[in-house]
Amino acid sequence: MPLIVGGVELEHDRGCAAHSDGDVVYHAVTDAILGALGLDDIGQLFPDNDPQWKGADSSVFVREAVLRMDGAGYDIGNLDITVILQKPKLSPHKAAMHANLAELLHCEASRINLKGKTHEKVDALGENRAIACHVVVLLVPTES
Repeated sequence: MPLIVGGVELEHDRGCAAHSDGDVVYHAVTDAILGALGLDDIGQLFPDNDPQWKGADSSVFVREAVLRMDGAGYDIGNLDITVILQKPKLSPHKAAMHANLAELLHCEASRINLKGKTHEKVDALGENRAIACHVVVLLVPTES
């Protein structure tokens, strides 16, 4: 399985264990938006025991969260994303990830912050056996 982060396939010897394509950024962004709206999380909307989502492109989940956000009358005020992984380095891919997110979220790229951090070779993250992502989103009422 390939390693997909922020809609970009990264060169690595393994990918994420997941029912869908396992894009950790898209999953965390989806959950952040749904959570800010007080809605069910990604696992409730797109259960991993539903064959329909097997191998799905995680952009489908982000698009659904954006539809619900739009329907509730909100836009992205800002989005802060921290990806934690030992390797590969995200720096060469950040521009592409940034562009993918801005397009999916229908917002200016300046409203999105994306950074990569290592875990200093500590535990599963630092030993290159796992990846994590933290997302904080501020939703603002849609301007009329």
